[in-house]
Amino acid sequence: MRAILVLIAAAAAAMGGEQTRSYTPAFQTSDRCLACHNGLLTPSGQDVSIGYDWRASMMANSSRDPYWRASVRRESIDHPESKADIEDECSVCHMPITRYEAKIRGEKGRIFAHLDSGADETKRRQGEDGVSCSVCHQIGKDKLGTPESFNGGFVVDPADSRDNRPEYGPFEIERGQTRIMRSSSEGYRPVKDDHIRQSELCATCHTLYTKALGPGGKVVGELPEQMPYREWLHSDYRTTKSCQNCHMPAIQEEAPIARVLGVPRAGASRHVFVAANFFMERMLNRFRDDLRMKALASEMTAAAERTVQYLQTQAARVAVEKIEVAGGRLTADVVVENLGGHKLPTAYPSRRAWLHVLVRQGDRTVFESGALNPDGSIRGNDNDADAAQFEPHYSEIRGPDQVQIYESIAGDANGGVTTGLLTAVRFLKDNRLLPHGFDKAAAEKDIAVIGEAAGDASFTGAGDRVRYNVAVSGTGPFEVEAELLYQPIGYRWANNLKRYDAMETARFNRYYDAMSTGSAARLAGARGHTEPRP
Repeated sequence: MRAILVLIAAAAAAMGGEQTRSYTPAFQTSDRCLACHNGLLTPSGQDVSIGYDWRASMMANSSRDPYWRASVRRESIDHPESKADIEDECSVCHMPITRYEAKIRGEKGRIFAHLDSGADETKRRQGEDGVSCSVCHQIGKDKLGTPESFNGGFVVDPADSRDNRPEYGPFEIERGQTRIMRSSSEGYRPVKDDHIRQSELCATCHTLYTKALGPGGKVVGELPEQMPYREWLHSDYRTTKSCQNCHMPAIQEEAPIARVLGVPRAGASRHVFVAANFFMERMLNRFRDDLRMKALASEMTAAAERTVQYLQTQAARVAVEKIEVAGGRLTADVVVENLGGHKLPTAYPSRRAWLHVLVRQGDRTVFESGALNPDGSIRGNDNDADAAQFEPHYSEIRGPDQVQIYESIAGDANGGVTTGLLTAVRFLKDNRLLPHGFDKAAAEKDIAVIGEAAGDASFTGAGDRVRYNVAVSGTGPFEVEAELLYQPIGYRWANNLKRYDAMETARFNRYYDAMSTGSAARLAGARGHTEPRP
C-alpha cells in the first residue's frame, strides 16, 4: 500500500506539467517495475502478475544460469588471448544492461567482474537482472528482422528532448497513467507499438552466430549456433503464430497490466516465457542460495512444472504403426511429429531428443533402444560413450546399440566432434525434428538438415518415420512402447566441462551430478500391440 501511495503522490506532483528533470540511467533494474506490475488478478482470481511471472523465467535468470557461466569460463580457458572479447560477446544477451552501457562508454562487456562477491553492488544487481524489463521494452523497430539485428544487435531508442525514454507495449496508455509511470520510473514513457509482439524482436538474441577461434585468437570459421527465428521463417508458422504467441501465452480473460489504476484489458500476455529448460529451472531452485535467486522457491517450482506441462502438450506427437511379426522378426514404425514452429529441439546445441523404444512379450522385455542411465547418458549412444564419436541418423533400427537421437553435433576445423562453441565451424549432424511446412531441400545452409537425415525420404516437415526391425521368438502377442525423451543439457555437453579446472565448471558439474537422474523429460509416447494368435 505504501508503494502505491508513493507512486500516486509522485504522479500528482507531475500533473502540473511535463516532466523536465534530467534522466540519468539508460536502464532500470526490474525492482523498479514490480510495485506497479505485480498483484494483478483476473476476474476469476488468477494471479497474472507480470513481475512474479518474469522473475521465475530463464530470461530473468540468464546471467545466474550456472551452465552458461561454466561454458563462458571454459571458452576463456580454451582461448585465453580472447578472454575479453569472449566475455563481451557472451554478455550481449545474457547480461544486456551492463554490456549495453559498457558499449556506450566505448568499453567491452564484462561478466565475472560484475558477478563475483566483491563486485560493485550496482553492477552486480544490473548483471544479475538478466534480460530485464527495461531492455526488451526499450528496443525500437530499427533494423529488426535484418541480419544486422542478430547476435544481440538490437537498438535501444533514445530519450526524447525532455529526457523521457519510450517503453514499448501493445496497449494505448491513458495520459494520467503515463505520468504515473514517468514519475515512478524516473523517465520511462509508455508507448504503444505492435513490434513488441513480433518475432523479429525475439530474433535479435535468438539468432546467434559464433566465431570459431584458432591460434592467437584468429577467426577460422563461423557456426550458426542457434536459428529458431530462421527455422520459423521456413515453416508454416510464419503466417499463423509469432514467438510470443507460444512463449508468452495470452490471458484468456480481461486482466489489468498495472496495479495502480489499472484497467482490465483484452489480449494481455503472461510474462512466463515458457520454453524448454525445466532442468535449469530446477537447478536454479535447488541451489538458490548459491545463485542469489530472487524468485521464490514456489515460483520456480511452478515455472518448472509449467515448462514440463507445456512440453508434454505442445511439443510433439508419437505414434506406433504397422506392427508385424514374420520370420522371427518384429517390425514396427514409430512416427514422430514436431508440433512447434521451429526445429525440435532448437537453439543451444546441448539439447537433444531421442526415441526410447521397448518390445515386450508378456512381462518380459525382449528389445530396448534408448534407455536413459542414472548419470544422464543414453545407453547405446556412441557420443556418450566416446566424445570423439556420435550416433548417426537411422531410417531403420535393428539392434539395441542403435538409438534415434534428434540433435546437432558440432565439428571443429579438423572435422572432429566438439562441444566448444568457439572451436566449432560447422555441424556434422543435424537431424532435429522439422516443423510443419519446412522444406529441407529448399532450406538455406544455416538451417539445413545435415547427415543421413538429408537423404531420408521419411524425414520431412511432416515428421520422421523410423522402422524398428528386431529379432523375437514365438508368436506373441507383443507390445511396442515408444516415447520421445528430451534433455536440455546432454551428458557429453555437461561432462566435457569436467576437464576444466575452474570454480564455475566445478560448481556446475557438482550441481549436474546431483541432479542427473532428473535431466530428461518425456515429451510424448504411444503403444501398439500384435493381436493374440489362437
